[in-house]
Amino acid sequence: MSTPHLPVITMQGIIKRYYIGKPNELEILHGIDLQVEPGEFVAIVGESGSGKSTMMNILGALDRPTEGHYRLNGVDIQTAGDKELAQIRNQQIGFVFQTFNLIGRMSALKNVELPMLYAGVSARERTERAGRLLELVGMSERKKHQPNELSGGQKQRVAIARAMANDPSLILADEPTGALDTATSRIVMDLFHKLHEEQRKTIVLITHNPELAEETQRVITLRDGRIISVRKGAGIHGRA
Repeated sequence: MSTPHLPVITMQGIIKRYYIGKPNELEILHGIDLQVEPGEFVAIVGESGSGKSTMMNILGALDRPTEGHYRLNGVDIQTAGDKELAQIRNQQIGFVFQTFNLIGRMSALKNVELPMLYAGVSARERTERAGRLLELVGMSERKKHQPNELSGGQKQRVAIARAMANDPSLILADEPTGALDTATSRIVMDLFHKLHEEQRKTIVLITHNPELAEETQRVITLRDGRIISVRKGAGIHGRA
């Protein structure tokens, strides 16, 4: 859990380069500064090539910045070891991806249990908590179903339950509605609002959809690896 007075996310002067020292050296992020407070719902928007994916990888502790500092709940990701980063990803960040990333031949319940298994939670507690989370996302009746027996929207709801498994301080949702139709996208977005409002979760939504971004509290626009605007979103209550 995050300490109340600490920002969940603090990025200072984040630069990311690839092919360092080679003729094709490429700088993708050019000095990103960002702070996200506990309980905030923030959207990061931008066109393809804006640097969203690179920023997501750094936010999710999947990659380290070349320069600058990224602190997640006060821990400097730049200097953390690989083992510590793996633990942070498992216990402090809940990932939700466009492609769901559920494990085939494994029930919805077992998929939700998986992060808890890695965290060393007992079998009984895993099953009980996974059941509660599937109930939270409206998937109790499908808990024994495997991914190939579920629709896209149902898979994403299971994936959101899995993201909540270890009660993370940050939910990182990368284009979570990208593979879904409009009606199903609405169900998934309403679920994020529920987690934000009822569970007080800190959520960073990465999307190219300006309408969905507008539903959050703060909209951060990336272009060519730089933040070009930060503005207040309308929030869910500002939705038409």
